[in-house]
Amino acid sequence: MNKTELLNKFSKDPEERVALARVLDQMERAQRRSIPCATQFLSPAQKAAAEPLLAACGHPRHLFAGGYEGAERTICVFLPDWQEPEDWDAGEELAAVEASFPPSAELSHRDILGGLMGIGLTREKVGDILVLEGRAQIIALKESAPIILSQFDQAGRHRLKLGEIPLSQLSPAPVQIKVIHDTVAALRLDAVLSAGFSIARGKAADLISGGRVSVNHRECVKPDRAVSEGDVLTCRGLGKCLLKTVGGQSRKGRVIIEIERYV
Repeated sequence: MNKTELLNKFSKDPEERVALARVLDQMERAQRRSIPCATQFLSPAQKAAAEPLLAACGHPRHLFAGGYEGAERTICVFLPDWQEPEDWDAGEELAAVEASFPPSAELSHRDILGGLMGIGLTREKVGDILVLEGRAQIIALKESAPIILSQFDQAGRHRLKLGEIPLSQLSPAPVQIKVIHDTVAALRLDAVLSAGFSIARGKAADLISGGRVSVNHRECVKPDRAVSEGDVLTCRGLGKCLLKTVGGQSRKGRVIIEIERYV
């Protein structure tokens, strides 16, 4: 299949198609020039869309990187035949900037992101933003770091003190997980979502139908969709959970499940 046929097969969303087209461009560039080539930042949904696309292209050598393990927003890096993944340095494409502010300012992720957009950066140039007490750590494309350092001097009404830091000094918050053991009549999306977020099944169905729920970062509006062990369920406003294990049946014939909810 040519590029247009691949995009038609794997995405109908215009914004997503642009991101996937860039993925294909960098893949072709890496193959043509035999050098490592990277995309801009991809959202979790765009990454999820890129993976089957790359599988259809014959699984070209690639990796996803976001500056630290578990990053949500990542770049896709295509490697030439002569380079092993462990030999690729994330510092070739990514940089980290720390912005300090008075702890009393209580700046949020939205405040920091809004300030970055205000200096003309697009979302594809910026990765995760880690907001800590009195500081925020911004992962960005290496080419964007000088712009942030020279122009990003204020968020909200508060002045910022900026400095570049090594990627090794990033401080993501430890992941906190609540383990939920429950049973469901069937492995339907609405039933598992209901168990994972402790909400009524009818409300779960409404959230799904309303377009607020994603399965493995892909929007799903079908409450009766079957889900499987390992699926990640995300609901805007509620968070994310993982269907960790699917066991046998209870005495009443219900399916035993274990869910990890990120809190």
